[in-house]
Amino acid sequence: MQLGMIGLGRMGANMVRRLMRGGHDCVVWDMNPDNVKQLAGEGAIGAQSLDDFIGKLTQPRAVWIMVPAGNATEKTVTDLAARMERGDIIIDGGNSYFKDDARRAQALRDQAINYVDVGTSGGVWGLERGYCMMIGGPADTVRHLDPIFETLAPGRGNIPRTPGREATTGTVEDGYLYCGPSGAGHFVKMVHNGIEYGLMQAYAEGFDIFHNANSKDLPEEHRYDLNVADIAEVWRRGSVVSSWLLDLTAMALVEDPELANYSGYVQDSGEGRWTIMAALEEAVPAEVLSAALYTRFRSRQEHTFAEKILSAMRQKFGGHIEPHSGGKP
Repeated sequence: MQLGMIGLGRMGANMVRRLMRGGHDCVVWDMNPDNVKQLAGEGAIGAQSLDDFIGKLTQPRAVWIMVPAGNATEKTVTDLAARMERGDIIIDGGNSYFKDDARRAQALRDQAINYVDVGTSGGVWGLERGYCMMIGGPADTVRHLDPIFETLAPGRGNIPRTPGREATTGTVEDGYLYCGPSGAGHFVKMVHNGIEYGLMQAYAEGFDIFHNANSKDLPEEHRYDLNVADIAEVWRRGSVVSSWLLDLTAMALVEDPELANYSGYVQDSGEGRWTIMAALEEAVPAEVLSAALYTRFRSRQEHTFAEKILSAMRQKFGGHIEPHSGGKP
């Protein structure tokens, strides 16, 4: 199947690579021509402009956008819509706000252009591991795109089936899910990221307690000189708190037990805030997720080992580089 990809950053470029490995034809464009040249050298069809990009796609065109949420996505959708025709498809695979998806889908409906929102999780590891995807939009359009989703997804791999799902059909065990109409995919991904904040915060605070267990403020008989890297490693093996986030934490700690290369400044990418906004609108208590978000705000004023753990996890799964202070990285 042919797919156009706009945005060849950390995730977009690797998604193109995974699709090409799966036998799909990819037309690529990016504001940075060096990114286009790199992917073209690997087998993609490079475009020199947006008009050139559209001209190299066959109808019905399917274009995946992988650019930052907000103005960049808004402009890209608008520019594409001005050049696309009835039956074409725009796929937003970034981290857009779900209400923006609903608005865009409604606006594009008058032009008979189909809009699909895909919450995409996998970070910089997706090329090899695959991408977990949460999808919203017209059901028939999503079905048409299934070969793309199937290739990008992790597949069943060696994960044991959940007891009770033996007779269940669908794509969830392959790593992608049709969640519902426009905005539903990004809504599910938004809450996913809000939960991610809470999980990361729990690990961060636990390891901070270990890091300070030898404090001179404690009675000598209650002081423990603990190897936090070894604790992370042993928890990976059979512990009830094992997870991929713990795997990444263990990796960071064995590389640098004091996390000296991390300032403790922790950014938030937006989804955590939106999750709390949704909780407020639904009158759902979300104490843990709220506290995790507020801790990121505080980290920009004072830093602890816990924030270094958070920063290390973000760097490991998403390649995020935090600023060393309140300014530039």
